[in-house]
Amino acid sequence: MTEVFMRKIAIYGRGGVGKSTTTQNVVAGLSDMGRKVMVVGCDSKADSTRLLLGGLHQKIVLDTLRKEDDEVNLEDFRQEGWGKTLCVESGGPEPGVGCSGRGILTSIGLLEQLGAYDDAVKLDYTFYDGLGNVVCGGFVMPLRERKAQEIYIVTSGEIMTMYTANNICRSIQKYAPIGGIRLGGLICNSRKVDKENDLIEALAEKLGTQTIYSIPRDNMVQRAEFHRKTVIEYAPECEQAQHYRNLATAIDRNTNFVIPKSMSNERLEELLVKFGLFD
Repeated sequence: MTEVFMRKIAIYGRGGVGKSTTTQNVVAGLSDMGRKVMVVGCDSKADSTRLLLGGLHQKIVLDTLRKEDDEVNLEDFRQEGWGKTLCVESGGPEPGVGCSGRGILTSIGLLEQLGAYDDAVKLDYTFYDGLGNVVCGGFVMPLRERKAQEIYIVTSGEIMTMYTANNICRSIQKYAPIGGIRLGGLICNSRKVDKENDLIEALAEKLGTQTIYSIPRDNMVQRAEFHRKTVIEYAPECEQAQHYRNLATAIDRNTNFVIPKSMSNERLEELLVKFGLFD
């Protein structure tokens, strides 16, 4: 019997950069290509699958564990979303109590225990929508525990998103020797900053990676989100939907994986000065 190879991908980026929206639209694009995908949300907000499920209807793993008296089954918290995607939200501890990292590890461990990754499922991809807070222990959990092998960083031409991308690369460098983790590239989610694409290309070069795709800014994304859908479901023939399909194809075909070379903050600021972002 042919062994089924599943790619495990984590998407990271600064909070508010559009990481979850990008992840769900990419997953929709892969599903459109016939790929079987599971999404695991790693944020306590539990909004990583909202567009695939048509709203925040997801049962959260940790809540299920707290409430269920009997044996827990996958069907108790895993739901099928648009394009037959499989959707899971790990959730988190009550506000002000506990660590989100422990919740993520518990959720992934339960998925493994219940056979969510077994060959019988025939998954092509599992996507982990990572935390935006890079100083939280939960941020590194998919890296430290070797749950993801490929990392993509969503960024833009805004200064703080690039600082975050550089910090994420530091974490990848730390854990790459342990778990074989590699960076697949930067995804530019445009904010229409001056010289944005050139700046992200230069950042990618300094980090030793690639810009795998640049997604233009388009109000169609907000319209689709208002209707609780991905762009590919809401307006499949529009130009923005094709951009997400292009990104999905780029990830599907990507073979360029590296251990990044993070910069000092001083070096990063020198790059920003070069492009006129600092006086």
